[in-house]
Amino acid sequence: MERLLLTLLVAAFFALCVYGMWLGWRRKARSQSARIAPFPEPPVEPGEPLLAADGLYVSTTIAGRWQERVVTRGAGMRGYATLRLYEDGVEVDRGRAPAIWIPRASITGIRTDKGMAGKVMGTDSLLVLTWRLGGEELDTGFRGDDLDAYPRWLDELGKNGTEIKGSAQS
Repeated sequence: MERLLLTLLVAAFFALCVYGMWLGWRRKARSQSARIAPFPEPPVEPGEPLLAADGLYVSTTIAGRWQERVVTRGAGMRGYATLRLYEDGVEVDRGRAPAIWIPRASITGIRTDKGMAGKVMGTDSLLVLTWRLGGEELDTGFRGDDLDAYPRWLDELGKNGTEIKGSAQS
């Protein structure tokens, strides 16, 4: 009987912890929805992609604060994605989650980095796009399957005056 009671107590504590995390996630999403503008909708006919890469959408964070994940409007869920560069912007096609469209005119920087909320590596294995959305500047991180393609992304997005940086972390 003692063992059953202890097991139920541990299970109840675990369920309470999960419930608390869920409440915190929802509270953060609500506060960010008031502060961060809705993401732009991808165009219906964006044209032919100039570049495409398969990999992992890591997260979107507030620029300069690599641990402050944006969770509003489904942006906090990491998963497999395809990154496509078009003439007018970049699409992060996340499969089952809503796609994120980053207009090319709003991109202020591109860099490789070692880490972002949810993913930290020993090398500069993340491609990070810095962009403006309303009054906020955001970082969107992508871990490509083919890291050798990163220089093409840096060159292509750097053509229109976008700042290209090295790693922001030390």
